[in-house]
Amino acid sequence: MNEINIICRLNPDDEYSITEKFHSVNLSNKEKCDFTFWAKAKKFEFQNFFSNEALDLFYLSHFVYYADKVIQRSLFEDSWTRTITLHVPVLSITRMKKIKRQLEGMLSFLSGDIWELNFRKRELNKEETKTKRQIKPLINSEIIPDIICMFSGGLDSFIGAIDILSATKNVNFVSHYGGGKSAKPYQDLLKNKLISRFNIDESQFYSFCFVPKIKNIQKENTERTRSFLFFSYAILLASSYDRNIELMIPENGLISLNIPLTHARLGSNSTRTTHPYYIESLQSVINSLDIKVTLSNHYQFKTKGEMLVECKDLEFASKNLSNTMSCSHSDNSRYAGENQSKHCGYCLPCVIRRAAIKKAGFNFNEGYKDKSFKSGNASLHNLYSFKLAINKFAENESHYFLTVNESGPIRNHLDDFISVYKRGMNEVKGFIETIK
Repeated sequence: MNEINIICRLNPDDEYSITEKFHSVNLSNKEKCDFTFWAKAKKFEFQNFFSNEALDLFYLSHFVYYADKVIQRSLFEDSWTRTITLHVPVLSITRMKKIKRQLEGMLSFLSGDIWELNFRKRELNKEETKTKRQIKPLINSEIIPDIICMFSGGLDSFIGAIDILSATKNVNFVSHYGGGKSAKPYQDLLKNKLISRFNIDESQFYSFCFVPKIKNIQKENTERTRSFLFFSYAILLASSYDRNIELMIPENGLISLNIPLTHARLGSNSTRTTHPYYIESLQSVINSLDIKVTLSNHYQFKTKGEMLVECKDLEFASKNLSNTMSCSHSDNSRYAGENQSKHCGYCLPCVIRRAAIKKAGFNFNEGYKDKSFKSGNASLHNLYSFKLAINKFAENESHYFLTVNESGPIRNHLDDFISVYKRGMNEVKGFIETIK
């Protein structure tokens, strides 16, 4: 297959068409997707309605994620690189056309595909116009946040929330959840724990769902573009304020570098969610659109173990380790007939998590389905891959600068990235050596 065209629509009466064969997705069609944003937005208070540019980026992220989940890589010659053309309606067409190549390059890096974006002009639709009239105006300007923090329900985001709230209460949290049940229960539980511990308000937490409803075709098992979708919610909310907002993305430096430590991480399970090059590319797009958001990751040069050990309230964090979810396929427990999601224990996020908990001196075997990499071929294969990666790490110190560039170019702070890679790998090594 050479190329797939997808016509993107926001309105039931959008009849835009092209001469080529195409797929179609309409976000207003509830049979095509579960999209909760506007229903929830009406309940919130905002200083202003969202900017046109942030809305354009917001919708684009949804169309990209939909395409990512629907278009199978197996249809293409190399069974990996897809060529996808999106025909997208936008409000700020001049600006979006101006950064077209920026966006395409960012998306190509993020997903490993070739993207073509064709923009067409639109106006605010009925849903947006109705919401613009109905949203509650923000009366007290003192509650405008200085920081919006991404809140996934994982250990890194929980530590990030604790550290921020230990310094300031002037922060909002944004979560996204999909169709599985692995994320939202943990997000809700941790939200309540934070509200109780730091005496903050539930209104400081925003949670949204977007799930493509895919029928009669095999879903593509990748999540590479999810971070664009996730971040776009926070960027959109931030655009309603008159001040510059820091968008905090709490992620440990080793996982951020996305260095493939197992064979599985070389393919569809490998993501560049917070890779420095991707974050730089997204920040460049945000700046080009004059959206007042600054992306930051305070833990870029920290290992996960260092994040935990240095947490501003380690006692509180340690008591809630079991209430965080970091596993890359935690829903597998439910598919196997268990009542709730559970960490598998052997995927890359689980291994880095267990290594971090070991470094902090806590029980690194509690709460995992497979504590000893003995549940089957996948877990055993991962163990061998980790051991090979550690051996390679020990033998190639003079080439670390090449290793940290393996998943994408590092253009600044190379020595700092090499250092966090070394410390992170030593954490993983210390944990893997406990497995007999």
